[in-house]
Amino acid sequence: MADKVVIAGAQMNPEIKKKRRNTARALDFCREAHKVGARIVVFPECALTGYCFSDVDEALGVAEPVPGPTTQQLEKTCREFDILLLMGLVERHHGDCYNTAVLVGPDGVTGIYRKIHLPFLGLDRFVSPGNIPFTVHNTPCGKLGWLICYDGSFPESTRVLALKGAEIVALLTNWPDDSESSATCLVPARAIENRVNFVAVNRVGQERGFTFIGRSRIVDHEGNTLAEAGPDTEEVICAEVNLKGARNKHVVVVPGEYEMHRTKDRRPEFYGPIANPVKEEST
Repeated sequence: MADKVVIAGAQMNPEIKKKRRNTARALDFCREAHKVGARIVVFPECALTGYCFSDVDEALGVAEPVPGPTTQQLEKTCREFDILLLMGLVERHHGDCYNTAVLVGPDGVTGIYRKIHLPFLGLDRFVSPGNIPFTVHNTPCGKLGWLICYDGSFPESTRVLALKGAEIVALLTNWPDDSESSATCLVPARAIENRVNFVAVNRVGQERGFTFIGRSRIVDHEGNTLAEAGPDTEEVICAEVNLKGARNKHVVVVPGEYEMHRTKDRRPEFYGPIANPVKEEST
């Protein structure tokens, strides 16, 4: 069981519908991350395809099954460098279209997640809601779970992954220019709440009237920033994260006087409205 792992975030500027170009660019980032010792490389939401589609037919034009031709190409790179990739793409499955993030390793696709929380924006106006539960994958590089963009705004998403044993939670995202608070506050908050290492990887550039803010970030299980990208340039950020620390939810500040346990101190009996929402009162 590994106690530490080096993780990289590839902040890139994909071009919409140019899947071949985006794949080649992603492979360049993989080589760069490998040179600095990364074992896990995380890419943005829809990094292979772009995001701001006009309709579902346009999105289906670049969608592909998983596994598929592009994931097979990524598999070869993973085998060459002995790395794991988390990659965002548009998936076609039994006639449906999904905003998907896949885990690819030397042996091919080992995990699929389809975005559950869908804002009325870009691709998410047309895709089907995700139908795969939040899942933690036991990999050679630690216990890994991942989310896509708007999922991160719902604290329950990360909490479920933490309760399932995640040591690293990755958020593949496309934060546009009204999302500064997400980049600044959301990432460390989710890490602190759950004592998990958290990596959020955003895109940069412009696409059909939207400007994306970059600021990809890796934080440790205590919410400390280990690496952060700029707002407008393609780059790879990299940091070593402490998996052993994330496994320990018991925080001892002063033994016997000041202690906390991030999971055992929960009081689920009072959380009923989360599972059974009450009607909001008008003000």
